[in-house]
Amino acid sequence: MHPFRQAVESGDLAAAEALLADDVVFTSPVAFKPYPGKAITAAILRGVARVFEDFHYVRETASADGRDHVLVFRAKVKGRELQGCDLLHLNEDGLIDKLTVMVRPLSAATALAEAMGAEFDRIQREARTAE
Repeated sequence: MHPFRQAVESGDLAAAEALLADDVVFTSPVAFKPYPGKAITAAILRGVARVFEDFHYVRETASADGRDHVLVFRAKVKGRELQGCDLLHLNEDGLIDKLTVMVRPLSAATALAEAMGAEFDRIQREARTAE
């Protein structure tokens, strides 16, 4: 089990943040533009933790060299069931330098976009404070 999965499943977001490279790039399932940097990525993870309900990973797959991981999850957002995956890429130091999230179905992605939109001012404040 990847340490990121362990951290997220246990609710230890500080441990999850410690696994992020300073130059990590987060690609959102509901925003076109990627978010570069550890501060904003960690703040987004905290925001997601506030809006997801019943979050749990259901499967994990890793590349032969261990630098790419796919973590498949299920959750609810505003009562809508959601399936998704976290795509992790690790740099040479074993830290996450790319984190891409994908979700389905569209109705759940829309609910997620609305919920995260409501959180985004707080996310930006948290990121600025951490920088």
